Amino acid sequence: MPRMLDVSDDVRAEIGDEEADRLLAGDNAPGAYDCTSCRTPGNTEQERTSTVLFVGQETAVLAFAHATCVPSQVVAVSEDQLRGAVRSITGEDGAPPTAEASHAPPVPAASHASTSYVPGPAAPAPDLSPAPVPSPVSPVAGSHAPAPSGHTPAPSGHAPVPQQAVLGVTSGVVLVGQEACAALVVEPTAPIIRPGSIGHGDEFLQLLSEQGFAPVVDLSRPPAPNPGWSVLLAMGRLHAVLMPAPGGGRPVAWWQAHSPMPLSEGWRSALGRSQKVLVYAAAAGTIGTQPREDQLRAALDRAAARGALVGASMPLAGT
Repeated sequence: MPRMLDVSDDVRAEIGDEEADRLLAGDNAPGAYDCTSCRTPGNTEQERTSTVLFVGQETAVLAFAHATCVPSQVVAVSEDQLRGAVRSITGEDGAPPTAEASHAPPVPAASHASTSYVPGPAAPAPDLSPAPVPSPVSPVAGSHAPAPSGHTPAPSGHAPVPQQAVLGVTSGVVLVGQEACAALVVEPTAPIIRPGSIGHGDEFLQLLSEQGFAPVVDLSRPPAPNPGWSVLLAMGRLHAVLMPAPGGGRPVAWWQAHSPMPLSEGWRSALGRSQKVLVYAAAAGTIGTQPREDQLRAALDRAAARGALVGASMPLAGT
């Protein structure tokens, strides 16, 4: 039976006319699927469905999404991100050169190691080693990751010793005005100092402000978009927050999950309605671990009142 599939010119160019025609005819396309964006069920026989091709250096994954969530497109990602997505589907340590992501299984919430990059002048390349101690973060899911281009200050009277500061990333649904919005909250566990700086002050928010994040003083309105930044989701899990490459070209990961981070059904539903993610960043010690989403919102309000919060609205990668 023919499928209600959208195959963009870019996707067709990657997979070839023959494969694209087989998909449209229903030969290689699933009937039911889980949307790669909102993670809710879809059916190619009953509703318009987008083909989304995630392409790495060696691996390609063909996924399916509601046409109302994302358009058919090719999304370039790192090979590590893509192989992690394939492993989440197959449950295997290895991954084949190509895979089709049509029936990704549901996953429980958990904490995940990840990698982040705090932009700054002459910052070193990100260290992709796993975070030392991942721990659960309420209200939905969270991860802790080394921030390779920052360091924590040494005790008073001693020269600063470069270290990996740790970023905590929490996903939650935050009420902004009258709208429930999908949000990510980023907070380091210790002050972050600009690379090469000899000071002891926390420069995390200043570094982000220089990259287009804006101060948040009122959570009743969403933060402004930050051009070039986006959030990468695949198979209903969070893989990375992407930023513009310093020299142009493909975006690079500012924050990257070593293991794709599960997202709650409520978070994905909020994303499906608004098609944007609100990314907030707070100074160290400002937000902390909050057991409920209303308490997370209250902590964000307090951070905004203290001038210790910046934010940006971001689309999904490729949209």
